[in-house]
This record gives sequence, C-alpha cells and structure tokens, in this order.
Amino acid sequence: MSGTTGDQTVRLTTAQALVRFLASQYSERDGVEQRLIPGMWGIFGHGNVAGVGQALLQAARTGEADLPYHLARNEQSMVHAATAYAKTVNRLQTYACTSSIGPGATNMVTGAALATTNRLPVLLLPGDVFATRAADPVLQQLEDPRNGDVSVNDALRPVSAYFDRVDRPEQLIPAALAAMRVLTDPAETGAVTLALPQDVQAEAYDWPAAFLRRRVWHVPRTAPEPAALARAVALLRGARRPLLVAGGGAVYSEAWAELRAFAQRTGIPVADTHAGKGAVPWDHPAAVGALGATGTAAANALAAEADVVLGVGTRYSDFTTASRTVFARPDVAFVNLNVARLDAVKHAAEPLVADARAGLEALDAELADWQVDDDYRARVRELADGWRRTTDAVCRPGRGHGPPPAQTEILGAVNDLTDGPDDITVINAAGSMPGDLQALWRARDPKAYHVEYAYSTMGYEIAAGLGVKMAAPDREVVVLVGDGSYLMLSQEIVTAVAEGLKIVVVLVDNGGFASIGALSESLGSQRFGTRYAGRNPDTGELDGGPLPVDLAANAASLGADVLRATTVAEFRDAFVRAKEAERTTVVHVVTDLTGPNPPSSAWWDVPVSEVSELDSTRRAYEEYRDGKRAQRPYL
Repeated sequence: MSGTTGDQTVRLTTAQALVRFLASQYSERDGVEQRLIPGMWGIFGHGNVAGVGQALLQAARTGEADLPYHLARNEQSMVHAATAYAKTVNRLQTYACTSSIGPGATNMVTGAALATTNRLPVLLLPGDVFATRAADPVLQQLEDPRNGDVSVNDALRPVSAYFDRVDRPEQLIPAALAAMRVLTDPAETGAVTLALPQDVQAEAYDWPAAFLRRRVWHVPRTAPEPAALARAVALLRGARRPLLVAGGGAVYSEAWAELRAFAQRTGIPVADTHAGKGAVPWDHPAAVGALGATGTAAANALAAEADVVLGVGTRYSDFTTASRTVFARPDVAFVNLNVARLDAVKHAAEPLVADARAGLEALDAELADWQVDDDYRARVRELADGWRRTTDAVCRPGRGHGPPPAQTEILGAVNDLTDGPDDITVINAAGSMPGDLQALWRARDPKAYHVEYAYSTMGYEIAAGLGVKMAAPDREVVVLVGDGSYLMLSQEIVTAVAEGLKIVVVLVDNGGFASIGALSESLGSQRFGTRYAGRNPDTGELDGGPLPVDLAANAASLGADVLRATTVAEFRDAFVRAKEAERTTVVHVVTDLTGPNPPSSAWWDVPVSEVSELDSTRRAYEEYRDGKRAQRPYL
C-alpha cells in the first residue's frame, strides 16, 4: 500500500469522510491501476438515508468524490451484483453496499456468505442502532436481554472475512484501512462489513487530510518458496498418471496462458471446477472437462487412476472430490498451488503457497525437460473424445425429446448460439442447471462461464447479470435461471431496466425443483415437496394440479421484453432475437421437469435415513451404504 501523509484536517461527517475515502482507493497488479470501489449499491432507510445517503448526494452535487450510486430492489441481490462484478474483474475491484438497520442489514447475510465462501471481495455498510443508545429501542432494533451491545448486524460476523462496528468517528480510520487490506488480499478476501450506527454516520469530526488522499493497494504475485517448489517438482517428476485440477484461482490470477502452455507441453490433462472452467478451452488437447459429482466420465476416469494431483487455485469442495471418492488410488498424492495456505494444505498435500501464475511459471521452468508418456496422452484424448460424443448426444437438438423439450436441449442450443468469437458470459447458480452445465458446457474463455456453486444461492442469477454487465459492458450477458430461482429473486429486472443495462434472461420453467426432485427420488423420498402444485384435498399434500402461474407475464410486468418458446426450434429463434435486442429480454421456455440429465460417473454424499417404513427409502439406504464404502480421507 502506498499513500501520502500530512497534518491538515477536514471537517466532515463520518459518512462524508467514508465516501471520500472510498472514492480515493485504488488497487494495482502487474503495473495496472484501477478504482478499488468504483461505486455503491444501496437501499435507503432511516438507518442510512441521513448519513451515507446525504454523503452520496453531496458528493454527486459538489463533485468532491466520484462514487456513483445505484438503487437496488433487494439488499441481498445488490450484494450478489457487487460480488459478480468482483468475480468478473478477477477480484481487483468491487462495489460497496449500503443498507438501513434491521431487515435491510440482515437481508445482506446470504450475499455476504456467498462472497466469503467464494473468496470474492465485497464491502458491506449496514446502518446500525444508535451508538449513544439515546433512542433505545430504535425502530427495527433487536433487544437482547443478555447483551446490551448486540444488534442484528452481529449476524454478519460469521459470514464476513472482516467485521468492525464504528462506534466513534475516529474509529473509522483504522476500520476503513483494515477493510481495504482484506478486500485486496487474495488469501483473506471475502465480505467485509463495517457496521455504521446511524448517529455516528451524521456526526462531524476533523479528519486528517492524509486519510482522504489517494491510496494504492498493491496486489502481489507471491512466488513459491524454493524448498517447497523443489518438493513439489520431485513429486510431479515421479508421476506416471498426473491430473491437474484448475480452480477459480487459475482465473482470478489471470494464469490461463501459463496454464494452457504448461498443460500443452507436459501433457498433463486438465480437469476443471465451476470457478475454473474456461481457464483451458474445452477443445484444448489437454482439456478433459469437469471433475467430480457432476463431472465428465473422462475427468473422473483419469482422477480414479491419478497418482499425483496438481490442484491450481481450487478449494476442493465435496462436489469436486465426489465427497472424497473420485481420487481412488490408495497412494494418490497431492500438490496444491494456492495463494491461501488453508487450501494449499488440504488432503495432506505438498503445499505450494503462491500466486497461480507465478507458481505455474516456476513449475514450468523446473519441469522443462519432463512430460508424460505418449500412451498417457493417447488415453487422455480417447477419454475426452468419448465425452464429447456423449455431450453431442445429450445436448444437440433433434434427438427427439419432448415436447416439452429437455433442459439439456435448451442448454445445448444456447451453447451452440454462443460458441463463437463474440464475448458472451453465461450465468447460473442453483438447481439442476449447474450440474448440467458443469458436465456439458463448452467454454472457450475464462469469462464465458460464470456459475456460482460454492454457496449455490438460488436467486443469484439475475442480480449477478447486472454486476457482470457493469464490469464488462461489451460482453453479451446471458442469465440462465430456473423457475425456482426466478421466484426467489427476480425483481432486479427492474434495476436492469432502470440502469439501461441489456441482459438476456433464459427462464427455464419446469414447474418445480428439478435438481432436488431428482435427488429426493434417488434417496427414496419420492420427489416429496419438490413440485409446484396445489394442495390436494384427497391426500392433504402438495400433489394437486399445476399452479396457474405465468412467469413470462410476470417478467413483462417488471419491464422486460418477453419472448415465449415451446420447442427447441422456437427457442433458438427467440434466443437469436433476444441477442439482437437493445433492451433486457426474457426468453421463457417450458421444459421437462424429469430430465433427462447427463450420465453420472461419480457419487455425492447425502445421508439417507438409516431406518424407514418406506421401501423406497430402505432401498436407497442400501445404495448409500455401498457408495459410502469408497469414501476415505486423502492422507
């Protein structure tokens, strides 16, 4: 971090000082500087309208600070938009999010959890109760009879990478500096929360001018420690069936050129996670597709044979490891290249704590005379080609399913119509689509695929579309959202219209929860409670007729242009029209709730009732017990 010092002071309120401070923060990597906080999302209430709200108005009217304000329709979704922005720009920038106290603040908890779980920076500025307690209990204040200093904002503590409450104006100085430190640290980053009591926001203080001056926070490319590098190289040199797992760190560090060259030269096959997809293009000679519970048969077969696994920027979620069953060799060893030691040491690995690009450059130099044998290269190509044929069979139109069409056919059509030189980002987060997309999607560049699956948050998609479009206005943004996610958080369509941001929303309507329904059936729970149906007076359950809900009409009411499709051919025509449109456009298509889905080649640990009166549950438990036998710690 670099800055300037001085003895001059400026009298401002705490909120005014914060706005000026945020507008003066920059990040830098590889000699390129950018605004760290280019703007602020918000919804005003009594806890922030007279503090942060007034400060933003003053900044806009006087020009004393450049911090544009964007009005969201839900506090959770504005955090999603800011997080998606940060993901798109590789964690070098993010937005601030301001809310009132009470429900406005707690609405941000899910967004904060998503950001921290995904290791993505976002700055939260919730209003808080009076620091002086002069008006206790203020409107929306939680009264805890055991703790006088607790407010609902404390719910943000466990989901924040950093939390502080600014009870005095002068406390903002260390709090704000600490917040910037965490936001710009790739190993520690996540949601950063500065709780702002509403009376403190409006209180004046003589601020050191140095606090308000331009600061640059340098994001380093940490090089691997020489001894650790030597140990990692020794393991890789001894490998006969190595596998590389590309995670989000390979993308955020912009290491895709180094990764592609390393894989091409050494012949090590590359499997990817959701966050790492696109770091190696789907048609790269070393690409074998997604790994794990919703992975490809090619990647999972190679994982089962792997003797050394090189993880690059991955946190090894249970989906990636198929709940610790996908790496089947008893003697499998791990080398984990990761900027965070937490992830680098997972699975008793040889840790290589470093920036992904710097680490790959070092590995490539040390392994310049080494590569896998020709037989292994041939096996990698054979497996990858086999999965490509499977993808064609599952996704490509004309295979005779429907009507209604299968969801995989719709995804295949979108992939076909976006697989070209155009810069397009597809967004998804929850339901059955992430699994289908991870297995089947063909990404050519690291920003073509934006699927949030660390927290898998229903409702993320449309809000994320705003963030991605703001970060990359020249990209075509395609939001894939199921009816379940749409019903949870669709109102940011209004924000897209208000901001003049054009996104394409593909609304896949199957009348229920396809993913959890299929999981329920596989676990012996017979899709109970997973369909959108009315109460059946005969059974007393929600298994009556379909609901008279028109989601296309709902989208139109929110200000979007809407196109309807009932077949794959109609959908393809509608999607092309939506891409050509100048306004936010929703393409609504009804699909088959029951699939089919891509063929599975791995397991996922979801416990089944050990005892049951239902035959379906007892059968599912027997299958679960069989799958559990393959699970083990990687030691």
